[in-house]
Amino acid sequence: MYLPGFQPLVLVYGAIISRTLRIEPHGRMKVAVFGLGYVGTVTAGCLAANGHDVWGVDPDELKVAAVSAGHSPVVEPGLDALLAESVSSGRLHATVHPQDALEGADASLLCVGTPSTTSGESNLAYIYRVVEDLIQPLKSSMRPRAFHTVVIRSTVPPGTVEDVTAILQAAFQDSDLDVGAAMCPEFLREGTGIADFYSPPYTVIGTSDLRAIDVVSRLFSFIDSPIRAVHPRTAEALKYACNAFHATKVSFANELGRVFGRLGVDSREVMDLFCEDSRLNISPKYLRPGFAFGGSCLPKDLRSLLYLARSESIDIPLLSGALASNRLSIDEAIDRVVAGGGNRVALLGLSFKAGSDDLRESPYVDLAETLLGKGYEVRIHDPVVNPLSLVGANRQYVESKLPHLRRILTEGPKEAIAGADVALVSCSASEVIDALLGDPPPRIIDLDGRLGREIEALQGYEGFAW
Repeated sequence: MYLPGFQPLVLVYGAIISRTLRIEPHGRMKVAVFGLGYVGTVTAGCLAANGHDVWGVDPDELKVAAVSAGHSPVVEPGLDALLAESVSSGRLHATVHPQDALEGADASLLCVGTPSTTSGESNLAYIYRVVEDLIQPLKSSMRPRAFHTVVIRSTVPPGTVEDVTAILQAAFQDSDLDVGAAMCPEFLREGTGIADFYSPPYTVIGTSDLRAIDVVSRLFSFIDSPIRAVHPRTAEALKYACNAFHATKVSFANELGRVFGRLGVDSREVMDLFCEDSRLNISPKYLRPGFAFGGSCLPKDLRSLLYLARSESIDIPLLSGALASNRLSIDEAIDRVVAGGGNRVALLGLSFKAGSDDLRESPYVDLAETLLGKGYEVRIHDPVVNPLSLVGANRQYVESKLPHLRRILTEGPKEAIAGADVALVSCSASEVIDALLGDPPPRIIDLDGRLGREIEALQGYEGFAW
């Protein structure tokens, strides 16, 4: 069967390989699950319930004894019944000996802890210990020319799969056995773990090995969710992005609650209405890495909210940090221009939003003003902005920031980039793309992320936040 929504794109260390993956209905596979904590026990139970031969491995004899008896070592609704049925049917086993679990196994799932050190760094000692513990049992139990996949389910920093792959390649380089590695992050919440296991938003497989994609896809093929095969670093980073966003949402709602509650507003009602907007609020909008925000609303209204909090002596560090974080984006762009040398800068795009002539609090106006103040020769092109048509507050703002805008604004993008040492590009209009391809400057700093593959392939291209 073809898995619904599968995107046939696999990133292999910089190269792009297109491949349509045909997944046959899953057959019985032998799987070793290392770590019988929350994630490992739920994973082992659900895989066994769907026909796989699953062996849970843990050095804690109490956990092993509990699972072997059909009991869960962690509290999770429905898990005891699931384990009991799987153990009685002979599909689920538990052991303290990796050798028993790895005999003839197709894959190993690493579900061990990655706790924080005192500095905040992820402690990967358990991951690497399991990898080392796998090597000798696999060498003694794998059939010649067999393939085994080591799958990390724990949250690990980007680059961990590559490190594990290097360890495995070094260990098996002189044998006729083959072992690959992949990252398959889990999205389980305590209290709804079984339901979450069966209904993930997608199954993400991060690896450079197409055989590992095939193994993991077959392992989870009973789950009706799209498969996303990506570079391992993308899969590793995804889990951090998800959890950071979840934490941000909690803090965002709580900070608003502290302010609104003091002002006599029921923040629950506000957030209920807020969440009904799936076009902008609960949506992909504004969730693209790129440059700073600006315009007539966001900076002004955020400052007003911060003032309301200060007037009530309320600390809202998350929202306070938004303005500081926004400024850091502008500062980074300036630092990159300065570090690259040269004195002539082309700025392609000036309004705060493409297709608009609104320059109020545009970060690109701020960027131009700062560079001019540092002595750079700046030329600007924006397909929409015409100084003669600016009126009201829009005109007043730009005249206060860039009084000589008419002098440095060019007719087209070609004139702006002619002789430039660097182009800062926030506009992806067709004439801008054509000009960059026709006579590219030595450096192109992409502030937008939508310039396309041809621009990204140019020698002097630099992505701003990617």
